[in-house]
Amino acid sequence: MASSITSKPFLGATKPNSSLSPDLQRLSFSSLRISIKPRTHKKLQIQAAGSTFGNYFRVTTFGESHGGGVGCIVDGCPPRIPLSEADLQGDLDRRRPGQSRITTPRKETDTCRIYSGVSEGVTTGTPIHVLVPNTDQRGHDYKEMSIAYRPSHADATYDMKYGVRAVQGGGRSSARETIGRVASGAIAKKILKLFSGTEVLAYVSQVHQVVLPDGSVDHDTVTLDQIESNIVRCPNPDYAEKMIAAIDAVRTRGNSIGGVVTCIVRNAPRGLGSPVFGKLEAELAKAVMSLPATKGFEFGSGFAGTFLTGSEHNDEFYTDEHGRIRTRTNRSGGIQGGISNGEIINMRVAFKPTATIGKKQHTVTREKEEIELLARGRHDPCVVPRAVPMVEAMVALVLVDQLMAQYAQCNLFPINSELQEPLNLEPANL
Repeated sequence: MASSITSKPFLGATKPNSSLSPDLQRLSFSSLRISIKPRTHKKLQIQAAGSTFGNYFRVTTFGESHGGGVGCIVDGCPPRIPLSEADLQGDLDRRRPGQSRITTPRKETDTCRIYSGVSEGVTTGTPIHVLVPNTDQRGHDYKEMSIAYRPSHADATYDMKYGVRAVQGGGRSSARETIGRVASGAIAKKILKLFSGTEVLAYVSQVHQVVLPDGSVDHDTVTLDQIESNIVRCPNPDYAEKMIAAIDAVRTRGNSIGGVVTCIVRNAPRGLGSPVFGKLEAELAKAVMSLPATKGFEFGSGFAGTFLTGSEHNDEFYTDEHGRIRTRTNRSGGIQGGISNGEIINMRVAFKPTATIGKKQHTVTREKEEIELLARGRHDPCVVPRAVPMVEAMVALVLVDQLMAQYAQCNLFPINSELQEPLNLEPANL
């Protein structure tokens, strides 16, 4: 209902007279009434933000574990990049569930389909829409978990934040969300390979107490075939068997264990990253730590570097046979001052044991009643074998975003040929 107020003459205003226009006379009348519409309070809309990653190469993932499907939209992909569903399917197959006895038994083919952004085998520069249907949902496994919170899972915090959650499969907190990351990461890896010869590889370097010794994997020569030669994705066959045995042991007891994934980047362009807040290692840490179950990030020498002196830790420079500035060691992990120096980038990501296990645990319900919960469903006894392509994807997404930023800021205009190296903008042989 509208309300009104009676106006008062302005201080110092003259009395109305015939010399004033009719409009001004009406404005000065003390009987002037101004209608005011009542204010309507809009209800605050709570939205699940945080599903988009990147600045130039932007990726939005969507979908839930037990919904109709999951996928991604990639905005900012350059045009004329040769791309097909087969380019994505290889990494999706490495990530998919049910691939071995040490992963979740959920059976999904994870077959992807590209709905837009590609025409006649090449990207068009418009948003790329990728969808993977869900086909093996078992919602009844989550009956008990609809009222009780799984310890160390996102169940409780989702309720605390949103006041509602998708119970079946954990919704967006499920690792099934990473399908969109892996699909978009495959596109990013192809761009990096074509335009700068960059290769991103990850492998399992630790499962529980089975740890690969330092230096046992040659980062200059290790190949994808070596990594994929066993179900745990460790390039050392002897340690791979020990890791598989450790996972088997907890799997049969309904328990879980964690581990570490090591990721390397070969032939990364120099100059990626920015000083201060945009440091490359900070961007990489943010990216990989956004993956489910991550609990730690180490870069270069990492925490072990704290045991060294400066003279022991510093990477001394030299000039190689091609006249390039190189470092004799690589304790910096390929990044100095937040900017890539052309050496191999290396990092390690720690993953916790899977939260959902087949053992009774103490917890509470939404009504704050303390109970014992025996979680059901199909879950990985150790996430690290399937986390390998996930880590690769997030690293690739950061690098392609930084590659575009580097070209926009530093390579668009003439460069300093004494130090800078022009980016290779001619596609390699396909």
